[in-house]
Amino acid sequence: MAENTAVNSQITDSVTQVNTKVLGDAPAIAMGNLFQATSQALSLAALNATNAQQQSNMTAQASTTMGVTTLYSIDTATDAVGTSDILDQLNK
Repeated sequence: MAENTAVNSQITDSVTQVNTKVLGDAPAIAMGNLFQATSQALSLAALNATNAQQQSNMTAQASTTMGVTTLYSIDTATDAVGTSDILDQLNK
């Protein structure tokens, strides 16, 4: 209980209790803020990892497509003539 002053002792007790509650809540609020910031940072890290994996898959798919396109674009008639010339020289 607060000391007797010119102010009603019930008012001073009430103010003292409110101040004590605010001071008592401070560590819990600080830890809540820390947990919130940490969870947000971890979520952003997971999001960035997922995005990097998606971009890597897109690059791999594009390079595979270009490789297949290159294979299909080779002139087969030229290969057939070259192979025929080689076989002709071997048979002589």
